[in-house]
Amino acid sequence: MSDIQTWYKQVPMFTRLWLSATVGISLLSRFGILPPQYLILQSYPLFKQLQLWRPMTAVFFYPLNPATGFHFMLNCFFLYNYSLRLETEQFKQKPGDYFYLLFFNWILCVLIGLLIELPILMDPMVLSVLYVWCKLNKDVIVNFWFGTRFKAMYLPWVLLGMNLILSSGSIFSIVGILVGHAYYFLKFIYPQELGGPSLLETPLFVKRYFPDVSGGVHGFGVPPVGQRANPQQQQQGNGFGLRHAWGRGHVLGRD
Repeated sequence: MSDIQTWYKQVPMFTRLWLSATVGISLLSRFGILPPQYLILQSYPLFKQLQLWRPMTAVFFYPLNPATGFHFMLNCFFLYNYSLRLETEQFKQKPGDYFYLLFFNWILCVLIGLLIELPILMDPMVLSVLYVWCKLNKDVIVNFWFGTRFKAMYLPWVLLGMNLILSSGSIFSIVGILVGHAYYFLKFIYPQELGGPSLLETPLFVKRYFPDVSGGVHGFGVPPVGQRANPQQQQQGNGFGLRHAWGRGHVLGRD
């Protein structure tokens, strides 16, 4: 038990809160404590009955049963893995910026979910974070099924293709990719490569609540041109989807 407590306390704040809320709310619903019909995203009760918690619970809730349990566990693993990596690497000194990334992706997931009537937003939210990690680490080599290896920048599209073939959950992958790319484009490509104004600057009140951490050297704030990964460090890349396995990622030029 002490080892679990030590591990839990070492998980960075936003990843810990996101994972805890996901597991907690999903389990409470599984055991009948929280009715699932009050947790999903629906426009009528949200606007007509002012059930304002639904946009938040729709991200954390996942319906657990024998058919969905394995997919839920994979989602939790991907949530933990990619959120932790972003929070402790690219955003290590800028917790406010990472909070704003999660907030922006959440808002877009909710808006698209209301537009196309997606009741559960866990999958697109997790994939949107995976997409940002893949873009910021695009030259990391990830291992996939049957020994296939490719750059991380292609991973979201491979996962989309696998979902199109193996499951009916491709719409969740498409939404996650769109949301993740919207953040990456507005944060990096538009202001830094196309010369446009910076549209995703973290508000000052967020920076005051989650101030930047001084000290150390980190490569955040520029679009990942070429090889962003540390050539002395291995990174882990993972598949995402209903029935996908994961493997270990390697920096280009290393076996």
